[in-house]
Amino acid sequence: MMSMQTITSNKRLMTHVVISQPGAPEVLQLQQTGIPVPKADEVLVKVYAAGVNRPDVLQRKGLYPMPAGVTPVPGLEVAGIVVAIGDQVSQFDIGHKVCGLANGGGYAEYCVLPASQTLPIPKGLSFVQAAAIPETFFTVWANLFQMAQAKAGNTVLIHGGGSGIGTTALMLCQAVGIRAFATAGSAEKCAAIAHLCTAINYREQDFEQVVLEATGQRGVDILLDIVGAPYFSKNLNVLARDGRLVIIGFMGGATVKDVDLMQVMLKRAVITGSTMRARTSGEKAEIAQNLQKHVWPLLASGKCLPMIHHVFDFKEVVQAHQMMEQDKHVGKIVLQLKAD
Repeated sequence: MMSMQTITSNKRLMTHVVISQPGAPEVLQLQQTGIPVPKADEVLVKVYAAGVNRPDVLQRKGLYPMPAGVTPVPGLEVAGIVVAIGDQVSQFDIGHKVCGLANGGGYAEYCVLPASQTLPIPKGLSFVQAAAIPETFFTVWANLFQMAQAKAGNTVLIHGGGSGIGTTALMLCQAVGIRAFATAGSAEKCAAIAHLCTAINYREQDFEQVVLEATGQRGVDILLDIVGAPYFSKNLNVLARDGRLVIIGFMGGATVKDVDLMQVMLKRAVITGSTMRARTSGEKAEIAQNLQKHVWPLLASGKCLPMIHHVFDFKEVVQAHQMMEQDKHVGKIVLQLKAD
């Protein structure tokens, strides 16, 4: 039996977003459906705000489908209030303010979250701020700090420095004493992140040349890449010996040709990558625990707060996706369902 004493006991329907068919932002539609019921290890959250992320865009286009058995409703991160809990949940109760990494279903008035992927909202943060945290912070922590083992004294290069992932990575690097370089595609984006890193406008500068000159030809210890194939050879060139190249996206293409494998051998380079969706619930739970231990105190102290570019009303989800695809934003785009 689930604990279903909720503040919405008289409400049976909610509004959520559906993808009517793969395509442009206009295929996103609002529909009514039943409120989901949490399983034994889940919580039901009344959503106050939800983050918009690049995987949502790919899913809408039909390029990144949800696994079998998972809700087709897009949305990977939410913030709100717990209104129901499963039998096995002991760390949360009804009324708790939380944010979390959803396995889908975030574009909705109510969303079920695995309790292990749910975290209390850090002290002092709004629902909108909290909704901008989970997907990017989970991704950056898992790839930059767990897989690539970033630590104080390292030097890193972040491609897509103005994105949600990029700004999150740069803020965390600054907080722990990591020297950072980042690429961005406009003078405006470079100016917006210049306080966090050495910003490189890739339309006007050669990032390989800039980084190698600035590091005395040594290169960087870690490179976090969302571009993929077009940058692969230059990424290898800019890696220091024993450097780690972590690929988390391939906006420029996924197939690389004519790779100089000698570069990999001579530099003892480690090339890896991951997606969050393919991780097990246990892996996601471990990331959540590490975030609460290492990052939540930073957020509560006012550090590393998510950079939010624009907040749209929930009904403006089409416009939110249009802005995401224009790629002129810096930081996060958030949907707001209810005011704080």
